[in-house]
Amino acid sequence: MYKLAVVTLAAVLLIASGVFAQQKSGKDSVYEELNFFDEAFERVRQDAVDPVTDTKLIGAAIAGMLSGLDPHSSFLDEEAFKALQKTANDNDASLGLVVTIENGQLKIISPQDGSPAAQAGIKPGDLIFSIDKEPTYDLTLGEAEQKLLGPAGSEIVLNLRRANESPFDVKIKREPFKLQTVTAHVEAGNIGYLRIAGFDSATQAALAGAIQDLRQRAGNKLIGFILDLRNNPGGSFDAAVATADALLDKGDIVVVKGRKPADTKRISATPGDLAKGLPLVALINGGTAREAELVVGALQDNHRAVLLGTKSFGESSIENVIPLGSGGAIRLTTARFSTPNGREIQGKGIEPDLGVTPLKLAKLGHGEGRHEADLPGALKNPDQPATKPPAGAPPDATATPAPEEAPSVATGDIGSANDEQLTQAVDVLRGLSLIGRRASG
Repeated sequence: MYKLAVVTLAAVLLIASGVFAQQKSGKDSVYEELNFFDEAFERVRQDAVDPVTDTKLIGAAIAGMLSGLDPHSSFLDEEAFKALQKTANDNDASLGLVVTIENGQLKIISPQDGSPAAQAGIKPGDLIFSIDKEPTYDLTLGEAEQKLLGPAGSEIVLNLRRANESPFDVKIKREPFKLQTVTAHVEAGNIGYLRIAGFDSATQAALAGAIQDLRQRAGNKLIGFILDLRNNPGGSFDAAVATADALLDKGDIVVVKGRKPADTKRISATPGDLAKGLPLVALINGGTAREAELVVGALQDNHRAVLLGTKSFGESSIENVIPLGSGGAIRLTTARFSTPNGREIQGKGIEPDLGVTPLKLAKLGHGEGRHEADLPGALKNPDQPATKPPAGAPPDATATPAPEEAPSVATGDIGSANDEQLTQAVDVLRGLSLIGRRASG
């Protein structure tokens, strides 16, 4: 009876993944693969030098299958799934780090503004070698994220490496913090500066309030807005769509693509533009990721904003957490999004209209040399041809670093007097305003 249950589970896993050791078709090939799995399962149970439980074996099989799909799909056992649900409900303390897996290493995409991690000086592109002296090289993304969480007031020690520096330890105290996704100020007397650091259910309303406040503070003399989405690692998909919609009067916002062509869905803007047609300049860099790329892609394709800075991270996958009957769950990439014009973001990123590098700022060296396309098993961009490894080469022999780019500005410099990219954005916005006035006159 138990053996039948194992075989049944294997069938579900294999059929769901669509990945087989040999490219065959029909029921016979399915049963062959199940027999193959069952044989391996039994040999491990009987002959492994250390006894291993059936539950652990099956969990490892599922985890291995998912880890081979892309960097974001993973298995959550019952304990990890309960911890994830508890975190979502109880708002436990965190460090405010958004991380990913790159070449087996845990890499920081960006610390969130105002978080304990940002206050500790952690920067985009830092690599985490260990968490409380436990190496991270064999952790899944979900496991690493759980280890970064903990009770409020508890301390955690991260061993980091930055660029070519020697590894160093950073001790951080976990604290509850509320990410302020929108902050604003008047720049150069008549320009509205809007920092969008992430997306949650309050972002669209905060953006509307900030724009209204800027108009009042500038005496209704604003000539345009600068949207700063640098080092914005994303957040809520729906909140990002609402943010883009708030700045678009018409046109499509995003195209969501599932596995089947019939699952493709276009999301369109509704009438109304909070900026009331004033010119927009959006600042982006290699820390602009996920849902932030959705927003800037929509603004660029609809010719609503000029993008300035460096190429974005290049991640557009959409993951769902799917509960399993065993009490665990799987985190599975079920869709990805593209820009309204059909440009693929995954593994490619979004190029700015005007490339401006922060030459005068301290270089991070590791922050933007890599993008989503460099991650092991990353979802492929269908617009890019596949490359074949040379004969006799190992599977990853052709994996080479992306061309070195100018690094992103540090989070602490964003919006400051030393922010060269912001200075350039002000000049561009003044030019756009002047052209607009001449065209209307």
